[in-house]
Amino acid sequence: MPFVEKGMTVGLFGGSFNPPHAGHALVAEIALRRLKLDQLWWIVTPGNPLKDARHLAPLAERLERCEELIHDPRVKITAFEAAHNIRYTADALAMIKARNPGVHFVWIMGADNLADFHLWQRWQKIALTFPIAVIDRPGSTLAFLSSRMAKTFGYARIDEDDAPILARSRAPAWTFIHGPRSLLSSTAIRNGVMKPKT
Repeated sequence: MPFVEKGMTVGLFGGSFNPPHAGHALVAEIALRRLKLDQLWWIVTPGNPLKDARHLAPLAERLERCEELIHDPRVKITAFEAAHNIRYTADALAMIKARNPGVHFVWIMGADNLADFHLWQRWQKIALTFPIAVIDRPGSTLAFLSSRMAKTFGYARIDEDDAPILARSRAPAWTFIHGPRSLLSSTAIRNGVMKPKT
């Protein structure tokens, strides 16, 4: 796990990043700016239990590509889940919380993941562990209205103008952040439909 000091605000941005692209970098940049973060941990996962792993590039290759893409010193690329044999986000967040008392964390996810968030292992536990910032993605702007997560935790939604206080808010708390959107998709890049931009 990256080094962090008590009192810091840290964003957690997880995914398979297969491959990482400028759209991911845009989400990271928006999160750093709008949430006023001290750090953002770019957590490269061993794989997504909900996705077909047959087309998954080796972890070392995905880590190297993330390092090539990101140059902001506040962004820390990590793959600690693989070292601890962690498969599920809920377990990763529980470990992060236990090992970093006094640090203010916020889980960051693209809006394209919001529709299926209720399929994640112990998804309600995730929402109760750390605040969540949902970053707008093309075609997913209305997901925050219709998703099961948004309906279940509608009472805990804060206005995006209050995004800078989200990391220090007590979970459950979440916001939907509008802003510039990238049309890039890892799936489309893998299928040769799009070319990655750096």
